[in-house]
Amino acid sequence: MKRSDEAEYRDYVTARMDVLRRTAYLLCRDWHLADDLVSITITKLYRHWLRAKGMDHLDAYVRRVLFRTWLDEKERPWRREEPAGEMPDVASAAAAGIEDRDGLLDLLAALPPRQRASVVLRMYCDLSVESTAEILGCSTGTVKSHTARGLAVLRARAVAAHVTD
Repeated sequence: MKRSDEAEYRDYVTARMDVLRRTAYLLCRDWHLADDLVSITITKLYRHWLRAKGMDHLDAYVRRVLFRTWLDEKERPWRREEPAGEMPDVASAAAAGIEDRDGLLDLLAALPPRQRASVVLRMYCDLSVESTAEILGCSTGTVKSHTARGLAVLRARAVAAHVTD
């Protein structure tokens, strides 16, 4: 790759690193895994930079790579392991609203991967149904049903959580 192409790539990745990292975190709710996902994504982008930089919607392409990377990681056997217990010392929430945010992230984490991806793409990334369908490699009807079901589950569980508190 030429130095000018590397400079363009570096500028692009630097400008979008925070958004990619936050989006990855919303998917997996683990900063370390989010960093891994972003690292894999930008490595794939680097390999295909000469072709990708000429795309009309480069951000959409990079989001698609990120989401498909996350879905691939979810299917790996070692990702299915669950921790056996909780840490004995739990820090208290210092800032206002952290409990609500953590609660929302817990609810989001409970969704199946495709529903979670649809909800994050539609609600957080503010993408259209068509763009979301293209990223996830499915039909627009599937995106609509995953989003609707995911939001319905989030609402029901949020109401149930507030009733039991």
